[in-house]
Amino acid sequence: MEPKDSRSSVGHNARRRFLQRLGLAGGAAVAAGIAPSGAASAPDGHWDRTVDIICVGGGAAGCTASVTAAHHDAQVLLLEKEPRIGGTTMKSGGIAWIPNNFLLREAGERDDKQDCLQYLCRFAYPHLYVPHSPTMGLDESSFRALEAFYDTGQVMVDFLSRIGAARFGVFSVGAGGARPPDYGDHLLENKRPKGRSLAPLDADGKPVPGRIGDGSALINALSAWLAENKVPVLTGHRVTRLIQERGRVVGVEAQHEGRKLRLRARQGVIFATGGFAHNTEYVRLYHKFLYGACAMPASTGDFVSIGAMVGARMANMGSAWRAEVVLEEALASRLMPQDVFFVPGDSMLIVNKYGNRVVNEKRNYNDRTKVHYIYDPVNEDYPNQLLFLIFDERTCDAYAGAYPLPADAASLGYTLKGDTLADLSAKLHARLSTLADKTGGAALSADFADKLRVTIERFNGFARSGVDLDFGRGQQAYDREWQGFFSALRPGTAFGPNTMPSLTMHPLRDKGPYYVVILGAGALDTNGGPVINAHGQVISGEGAPIAGLYGAGNCIACPSAEAYYGAGGTIGLAMTFGYLAALDAMQRASPTAAVRAAG
Repeated sequence: MEPKDSRSSVGHNARRRFLQRLGLAGGAAVAAGIAPSGAASAPDGHWDRTVDIICVGGGAAGCTASVTAAHHDAQVLLLEKEPRIGGTTMKSGGIAWIPNNFLLREAGERDDKQDCLQYLCRFAYPHLYVPHSPTMGLDESSFRALEAFYDTGQVMVDFLSRIGAARFGVFSVGAGGARPPDYGDHLLENKRPKGRSLAPLDADGKPVPGRIGDGSALINALSAWLAENKVPVLTGHRVTRLIQERGRVVGVEAQHEGRKLRLRARQGVIFATGGFAHNTEYVRLYHKFLYGACAMPASTGDFVSIGAMVGARMANMGSAWRAEVVLEEALASRLMPQDVFFVPGDSMLIVNKYGNRVVNEKRNYNDRTKVHYIYDPVNEDYPNQLLFLIFDERTCDAYAGAYPLPADAASLGYTLKGDTLADLSAKLHARLSTLADKTGGAALSADFADKLRVTIERFNGFARSGVDLDFGRGQQAYDREWQGFFSALRPGTAFGPNTMPSLTMHPLRDKGPYYVVILGAGALDTNGGPVINAHGQVISGEGAPIAGLYGAGNCIACPSAEAYYGAGGTIGLAMTFGYLAALDAMQRASPTAAVRAAG
């Protein structure tokens, strides 16, 4: 998933307006997961409804699985617990990251399988990666899952386009319409760092720009196909447990308006629900700190508890599609309008409680956020638990409204302002003291103000030379090219274009005012849960597939582990494994039908 927006105001009113546009009531309450009481046995022939395949969850993965199965003559039932389908995909940018896609092939830009797999494996498993190993150092199952993604993602996109369920075009950023680089564009293994991100076409046949809410174009296209082909979609139906018969999953129990329904699936049940970013109990169990997420409220980890009851193996539970959040905004409500996907501005830097820079501020959101979890074994704490975005009047004015910067000086929201660095530090210290009971007492070091002054002086030298000797800011194509997408100068600003050697860096002014925003670790959603294989089958604790049970999307242990390959990395994986799951369920039920489906 790829939520983006270059201009957004900060605060409660912005959140409320955004949630109202999505059709959510207020957004203050986050539902807790319903824990199933166990896997039910087959109910002596009594079923409220019988179909071939049940898909649970109406986001990109569930809709793709439903379309795939229905197109190949399976009777499909799509269940969604929310009042409308779409899930977090609706809130996303709608981009899908697909290796060797049709646009690359048509342009003659070879995305070689071996080269691409080296990128996939190296990024996802750097601690295991051995390029000349038959499985590149990975275990067999993990390697085959990534291989299936390469082999099948392109087929899935072509299939959806061919049947008219969804069409895609070039995803571009900036005024020049350039294709953006992958998030690991600088890795030597990435031989094709541009062109894998596809944008769904809108109702006018134009690629969407990839901003927050553009995922609706993808969901609208898929749901329109389902409606036209009379595939039943039941909203307000929450699956609470699976039904098994002689070890095989044969159906589900679901709650609807206080009534319990037993629904049978002859060929398989495909779970494609969200992660558990909004299940505070699971977050407490599996994450050190994850303050908020821009996932939809329904992301409460239903498949974790439901899968566990039938013996599913769990993995990646401490992982997420990470992104920083404005701390105080998240403390007011875990349901975020958006996360800090790209840190805007040039005369800005991020420091920890010691006043030290700790990261390339222009690094992609998923990888940048991981720095919050670094542990200090001497002081026995997390020095980066909270980080502080420091910027001057230039960035405040020239990039006003580029989230999380305030839209104007009259509406600072959660931004603090100080006339001097010492004044800013004192106000930040005071603000943190009011939040201590929610942050484990996180506080600034006693010499924070002095260290901050030294850090800014060093950064200003880097900005003047154009070379960041500490973190390489501006050296990667990602830093420079995404800068234009997220950090366009505000029309009417009193400050001119950046004339420094690197457009990503500009010296902070010698005089105030200065500003700070407190950042915490957040997420788009979590990406841990039941383990699947290359066919989308859910794996048991003993290592064998659980017959009749499949998974795709954020509810499973992501095949890419913690790697976010590029814009649309979440949706590309989700749709591909939704497609694979549907094909496999049909093949096991009818090999002849599956051969036709694969074509």
